Amino acid sequence: MAAPKKGRRAPASQGHPGRTLLLVLIAMAGLIGGMFYSGTMTPRLGIDLAGGTSFTLAAQNQPGKPNAINETNMKTAAGIMERRVNGLGVSEAEVQTQGTDHIIVNIPKGTDAKQARQQVGTTAKLGFRPVLTTTAGTKTPEPKPSPSKGGANGKAKGDKAAGDPAKDKPGTQQNASSSQSPDAKPTTQGRAVTDALKKAPSAKPTPSAPAKPATPAVPPTPGADIPPALQKQLNALDCSTKASRAAAGQKAANALPSAPVVACKDDGAQKYALGPIGVEGTDVSGAKAVFDSQSGQGWIVQMDFTSEGGKKFADVTGKLAAKAPPQNQFGIVLDGAVVSAPSVSKAINGGNATISGGFTQQSAEDLGNMLSYGSLPLSFKIDDETTVTAALGGEQLHAGLIAGAIGLALVVIYLVAYYRGLALVALASLLVSAILTYTIMTLLGPTIGFALNLPAVCGAIVAIGITADSFIVYFERIRDEIRDGRTLRPAVERGWPRARRTILVSDFVSFLAAAVLFIVTVGKVKGFAFTLGLTTVLDVIVVFYFTKPLMTMLARRKFFADGHSWSGLDPKRLGAKPPLRRRRGAAPTQTKEA
Repeated sequence: MAAPKKGRRAPASQGHPGRTLLLVLIAMAGLIGGMFYSGTMTPRLGIDLAGGTSFTLAAQNQPGKPNAINETNMKTAAGIMERRVNGLGVSEAEVQTQGTDHIIVNIPKGTDAKQARQQVGTTAKLGFRPVLTTTAGTKTPEPKPSPSKGGANGKAKGDKAAGDPAKDKPGTQQNASSSQSPDAKPTTQGRAVTDALKKAPSAKPTPSAPAKPATPAVPPTPGADIPPALQKQLNALDCSTKASRAAAGQKAANALPSAPVVACKDDGAQKYALGPIGVEGTDVSGAKAVFDSQSGQGWIVQMDFTSEGGKKFADVTGKLAAKAPPQNQFGIVLDGAVVSAPSVSKAINGGNATISGGFTQQSAEDLGNMLSYGSLPLSFKIDDETTVTAALGGEQLHAGLIAGAIGLALVVIYLVAYYRGLALVALASLLVSAILTYTIMTLLGPTIGFALNLPAVCGAIVAIGITADSFIVYFERIRDEIRDGRTLRPAVERGWPRARRTILVSDFVSFLAAAVLFIVTVGKVKGFAFTLGLTTVLDVIVVFYFTKPLMTMLARRKFFADGHSWSGLDPKRLGAKPPLRRRRGAAPTQTKEA
């Protein structure tokens, strides 16, 4: 007896369709469980459906650039703003120009409006300025000249504090008495650390008798070379209130890049005297927050510079490394406020650097976002901030859902009238596709910030037709095989390869159109493209792993296998040919010509 020939292994959907269906059901249960676990049971809605916050920003010329407001710079600014806002996870934010000098930013409800306002509002200039001296954020009283010295050698408290290492950690205060302590240590908040940028050794001021500050043997303090006018501005600067910090930031932001400035730390704990800008914000090519578990530094911010910016940064850090604290620091200044002031121990080459020191995840991500998208060709001020209601969008959504329900009802009626029993397979597949689409869009809200807007709803409605079309293609292939005289079980398997190719080609075209639309468009149209692409991918998954295995199982049931009149597979109704049967070894019958 000859051994049976080994054939190709049947696919899982054919050999074990029950297992494939079970995997689909497990995946659905997992997604639904994820919804309950996250506590999010509905998709996050866009600004047109749920309302939100709208900002109107007016462009302003920067000092020395009176004609900077033009179409090119406005488009560049809008693009950077969109990336900055989307860096917060607000994927459905709308940023568009209006007129010649305004930009509209719409942020959906459910996001941190205050944080978004800070990100959008602080959009002027980013720069790296060397630190000349630093002291506590409160106003420094003017020193009273000693009668015996004639006031010539008297020093302000700010001058004594300038000899201390920089205190960049929030909440750390510094005054004249603390500056005399030999145990003062430089803070680790905002330190720049790479293979070439390490923690600078503690620099202690040379002990000297406080009663003889004019002794020539005492080395000069690091702030001794500050111009008197700048020192006077630093003494008068008060960073203790939000209003005073805003005024100081605006003044510093409007200063020329080549001019020294005084600025506040963004939290008001410190105030700085800063030199001219050494590296522009446009020289930063990218920055991101990373958790460093190897060296135990926690959250850090990695910066990458352009080729030209890397050269500038290496030159600046090389000069700063040769100085004593706090003049070995550079201040990262955004809109006139110092967001970080890391110290340098030696020149940093290679075009990249790492900032570390006491960051939380949120503060590291905020700083990375500012460094990546903080430099704009124009400065802006928020002219208007309004809350957008969702009344109009809700009415449109209601009308759209009614239209979608009517369209779905018509599809169901057609399927039942034309395919009869096969309509149950189509409806079950549509239900599975709907559940997968809903759960995934719900979970994408808290994970990547996806927000459902009106165009996205339209994309989901269009997907009903795409999904139904895939079922129809497969059903017609099966019916063609039955018309050729085959029984249901072989018809299901023989019709699948041809239907599969057609479905893949059709879905590929739809997905390609969605991808191109998503790349080249902006605003709400991206929601339509994203939903269309998502539902197209889900259509392939449902047809391959649910519809096909389900048909394989139903082909074994008598109702469908015998071609019941209500099964939609009745050979008589389909005009089937006589069964294709051939006896083993029999030669085909030859007919004689008359």
